[in-house]
Amino acid sequence: MKLTEEATEEAEHKGFCDTELGTNKITRESKSTDADELTATIEGLNAKSAKLATEISQLTQEIADSDAAVAEATANRKEETEKNTATIADAKGAIAAVSQATNVLKDFYAKAAGATAFVQGVDNDMPETFDKPFTGMGGEGGIVGMLEVILSDFQRLEAETTENEVANSAEFENFINDSQMDKAVKSQEIKNKENMKQKTESEKQDAKSDLQSTQEELDAAMAYFEKLKPSCVDAGVSYEDRVARREEEIQSLQEALKILTP
Repeated sequence: MKLTEEATEEAEHKGFCDTELGTNKITRESKSTDADELTATIEGLNAKSAKLATEISQLTQEIADSDAAVAEATANRKEETEKNTATIADAKGAIAAVSQATNVLKDFYAKAAGATAFVQGVDNDMPETFDKPFTGMGGEGGIVGMLEVILSDFQRLEAETTENEVANSAEFENFINDSQMDKAVKSQEIKNKENMKQKTESEKQDAKSDLQSTQEELDAAMAYFEKLKPSCVDAGVSYEDRVARREEEIQSLQEALKILTP
């Protein structure tokens, strides 16, 4: 009977639609979720890569600033050392010269004093000018005293300059050592971050590739859903209504057949 055949065909079609629509829905939801997760992953990797790039740039700038500071400190230390070396050399030369001059004058005044004393002892009729041993300007307030003050100043200059040179040299060495240590640490940190950034970029490319494949699968599922809709979703009358109408039609035909059959 034709209506029975149509009912069978429609039942088969409904089974097909139920299966395909169910499978398609699962695929669409799954691929949509995967696409959202991959998109979020890519955004996170982009942020991580940008952060690493900023940190690498900052560390690189800090190393450059440190190198510039080291170069400036080295130039200043060289200039200061040259100046201190010259000052110490000049002070030593002055100390030697003033010491020699002082000794010469002391020797001269000692001999002069001895000579006047000898003359006084020989001739008691000497003028009053020679009533005391001759010392000239060799006393504490004279030339010898002045030279001794100058000598003390040069000695203090040499000692203070030498002390400053030793202290500044040690401070410079500590600064250089600290700078080298800091540079080594930051250079290693840059290398680590560059490796992390490279890994992040690789992970991002993999995620983009996965997203492309997932999007293609989602687009295919959406296209298949649109293909199923005319016959499985937008049929106008539901399957249950069509079955009910067909059963009513079959029942009516069967009743008419009974009437027509003697």
